[in-house]
Amino acid sequence: MSKIRSQEEITARVKALESMLIDQGVMTTQAIDRMVEIYENEVGPQLGAKVVAKAWTDADFKARLLQDASAACKELGIGGLQGEDMVILENTDNVHNVIVCTMCSCYPWPVLGLPPNWYKDPQYRAAITREPRKVLSDSFEFTVPEDVEVRVWDSSSEMRYWVLPQRPRGTEGWSEEHLLKLVTRDSMIGVGPVAKVA
Repeated sequence: MSKIRSQEEITARVKALESMLIDQGVMTTQAIDRMVEIYENEVGPQLGAKVVAKAWTDADFKARLLQDASAACKELGIGGLQGEDMVILENTDNVHNVIVCTMCSCYPWPVLGLPPNWYKDPQYRAAITREPRKVLSDSFEFTVPEDVEVRVWDSSSEMRYWVLPQRPRGTEGWSEEHLLKLVTRDSMIGVGPVAKVA
């Protein structure tokens, strides 16, 4: 599978679409700015990171999260459309989980925000189920050790999966606020690592 579309290509497409919507009177600049603000600050990966950091520091919350992710997220005021039936899958020393939606692009919006373009790409959806290690390595430059089992989970409108990444070693005693900075969107999809501990 070829490298996922470049950030420059995606940015150019977004700018072209934005200009077209404004020129045709479909949206205003202010409306677009507000939508961006919502997805940058009110919903999105930072909320998922908040959930992960709490699970890393609170064993009781983690147990509730693994039992019923949607209900546990609601404890933190996180929920809504596309988050009604979420299931979180825990990465361990022996298992690494990866998420895909082979039929379309079902995705847990309340905790991960908008799905990235590559997540909706038919090439990713087909290849990740057949050759997950190759896709992770070639497209995301992310290598899972050979002795770790890779499990691919297919989301649907009835069940939206996401990943609880492993807490990095060397972070004992860190606050939730410090830990959440390590959690990346890709780590919660399973296609990338958490950020490196500085």
